[in-house]
Amino acid sequence: MALLVIAPDLEMTPFVEQLHTLDPELEIRIWPEFGNADDIEFALTWYHPPGELKKFINLKCIASFGAGVDHILRDPNLPPGVLLTRVVESSMPQFMSEYVILAVLNYCRQFDIYKEDKINKQWQPRIPLLARDIRIGIMGLGQLGADAATKLIQLGFEVIGWSRTPKTISGVLSFAGDDALANFLSQANILICLLPLTSATKGILNRNTFEKLPAGAYLINVARGEHLIEKDLLDALKSGYLSGACLDVFNVEPLPEDHPFWNHPNIMITPHISSLTDPKAVMPQILENYHRMKSGKPLLHVVDVERGY
Repeated sequence: MALLVIAPDLEMTPFVEQLHTLDPELEIRIWPEFGNADDIEFALTWYHPPGELKKFINLKCIASFGAGVDHILRDPNLPPGVLLTRVVESSMPQFMSEYVILAVLNYCRQFDIYKEDKINKQWQPRIPLLARDIRIGIMGLGQLGADAATKLIQLGFEVIGWSRTPKTISGVLSFAGDDALANFLSQANILICLLPLTSATKGILNRNTFEKLPAGAYLINVARGEHLIEKDLLDALKSGYLSGACLDVFNVEPLPEDHPFWNHPNIMITPHISSLTDPKAVMPQILENYHRMKSGKPLLHVVDVERGY
């Protein structure tokens, strides 16, 4: 029995070292050098090549490196009957909330403009956008969205939220379901996407969504690149209907060198770093699930494939 690590675009050394620290006798195989495919019963993955997992006829669990599993479910040839698990990590909400708060304050205090002023040696104080005058709309009120909402409220922002099912979060006016989406959007000066990526949410950041926001709204996407229709964002910025965007995730990563986002003055880009996975925090639960699988016990954080999370 062996654990396979298959993550072509991820630096695996810290994760593998942590697993070996926790269990020196654990047999770990690193794709594409996996030896006898019949030995593999547990696969730890991040954007595996589609169809690759069908090679392992004894596979019992496919575990995601992160909280999301869309990178697994995008594979149309997943082996049937294999359980999917995800990571639930206590530091992720803090990391994500720090990023979201930084993006919100950067916009409200106009630091992007001051950066340009520095280059141009221009001394020009500007009146900031005040928290009391800004309503922030968060799409997705799961663990990450709820934490960000709570912390933004503590900074004096009014926060509203939208999710597929009703949520109760102190201080947050919650909207739920498709029928409530337009009303939610019409009140959001800053729109933050923290939705899971599913067939229902793919492409949800589109022209129709942007047109329902107040004119001059600002977009922050820290969920998945596939939530965003990139051309619709560029059109909304060109027309002036949106004032700007902060993007941490993209349809293609790394972002191609010739992509128009790079040179757009009103788009801030970061390389998918809003909530990085900490090996020391997540490898214990990966190992726990591995041993649970070996002993026939129920696994932790099993994904509902129909819902996509």
